[in-house]
Amino acid sequence: MDQADIDVRNATYRQFVEHGRVPTTAEIGDALGLTAAEVLSTWRRLHDAHALVMDADGVILMLNPFAARPTPFVVEAAGRSWFANCGWDSFGIGAALGVNTVIRTTCADCAEPLTIQTRDGLPLDPSPVFHVLVPAVQWWDNIGFT
Repeated sequence: MDQADIDVRNATYRQFVEHGRVPTTAEIGDALGLTAAEVLSTWRRLHDAHALVMDADGVILMLNPFAARPTPFVVEAAGRSWFANCGWDSFGIGAALGVNTVIRTTCADCAEPLTIQTRDGLPLDPSPVFHVLVPAVQWWDNIGFT
């Protein structure tokens, strides 16, 4: 990844956080003086480097820890809300933004609603247990499932 790729990645994240949706290639191109084709090409390189996740049609699905589509993990922070890809990424949103959060989801076992508040990156209630079905070393084998 070179500096131009990093600039596109940072602009994509910045606009996603600001607008709550994946920016278009034209929006990123306008912000950085690039063509939409150049942005899409960069997004593909970033996908290959695991810096974001795209589908086969070039649509961004994940800007880790942010999800580009609705998921069962809603994170409220700084007066806004975003979807996270999973429980792990729910904590990552607060860390990425440097803010306290409220995570809303449901228990995968019993379907009871769960609300977890964080302060300074830590849950206020340390008792909930988080179980990861897929070992971290295998996450990128099928990141959409993980």
